[in-house]
Formats: sequence, structure tokens, C-alpha cells
Amino acid sequence: MRNDRITRISYAGLMAALCYVGYAVFPAINASGTKVHVGNAFVVLGALLLGGLYGGLAGAIGLSLADIISGYAASAPRTFICKLVIGLVVGLVAHKIAKISDDNKKAYVLKWSIIAAIAGLGFNCVFEPSLKYVWYTILTPNAEKAASAISALVAVTTYATIINAVINSLIAIVLYNALRPALFKANLFPSITRHEIHQAS
Repeated sequence: MRNDRITRISYAGLMAALCYVGYAVFPAINASGTKVHVGNAFVVLGALLLGGLYGGLAGAIGLSLADIISGYAASAPRTFICKLVIGLVVGLVAHKIAKISDDNKKAYVLKWSIIAAIAGLGFNCVFEPSLKYVWYTILTPNAEKAASAISALVAVTTYATIINAVINSLIAIVLYNALRPALFKANLFPSITRHEIHQAS
């Protein structure tokens, strides 16, 4: 059990680093207040591989650090919350509802990894502008930014957020379904994920 935890922590560290790279290699493009980058793909990938909590924390840490280093320190707390929530939603769908495991067929895993990715990033399309609105209305009042956030929410999000969600979903789904059999074959698939799945059954 201890080795499982060490393995998962190691993978979480790798996912956090990949989240940062996904942000830094493809710098965020600001469009209507939305940052377009591929860091979210690794939040989803981490949640699919490690479960919602570890995957979400990896993304939260990696992308919060990316915000701070890139000069968006004020956004880091919201980034931390949003990425953690993405991971938790993906993990909930993939591991608690679908219970994807090594016993499932590839088609089943592909279907549920698609559903989980869409659920996590789709939820974020609504959650992120909602959080931003609450943030700039209650916590750090800023009428202009609050109005921008509510506009994005009313529009069911900007084109930038949709593009962000689609691109990141595709990357995460392709990577997970390519890595999964290779990791199993090499006996490197995080076994604690399987343990949690059986516990939830």
C-alpha cells in the first residue's frame, strides 16, 4: 500500500510538471478573459490515471505555479480551485460511476474516458466564470471583471473556453487510451487506482 502511494505521488508530481509545461510551452492566450492553453489536458489525464483527488491536486498545483511564474499571481487561487474541481469531476465519472479498470474492454474505457473528460471540462465552462463572478463581486470587488465573467456565463461561455475544452479533451483522451495499455504491459499502471475502484464497487 505504501509503494502504491509513493507511485501515485510520483505520477502526480509528473502530472503537475506536465500541466506547467502545457501552459508554458503554449502560453496562455487571453480571449474575453479566458486563458487558452493545453495544461487542462494533463489535469484530465492525471484524474483518469490517478483518480480525482490526486489528478486534481496535480493540476491545481502545476497550473497555479504556472500562473504565479507567468505573472498572473492574482489568478492563482481561482486556478487552484478550478483545476481541483476538474480533477474531482473527471475522477467521479471515470472511477466512481464508470469504474474503469483493467478488466474493461478498450471500447468501454474509451467511451467513459470521453464522457469523463467532457464532464470535467464542460462543468468547468460554467464553474470557472461563475467562480470568477463570485470572486469579483464578493471577495475582491471589481465591477468590470465581474461583468465580464457574467457575460461569459450567460453566453454559456466564450468561443475561447469551448476551444480550450475541446482541444484539452481530445489530447487527454488520446494520451490516456494510448498510455493505458502500455503502462499495464510494463506493470507501471498506478495500482492504487484499481484498489479504489474495487473499494467503491
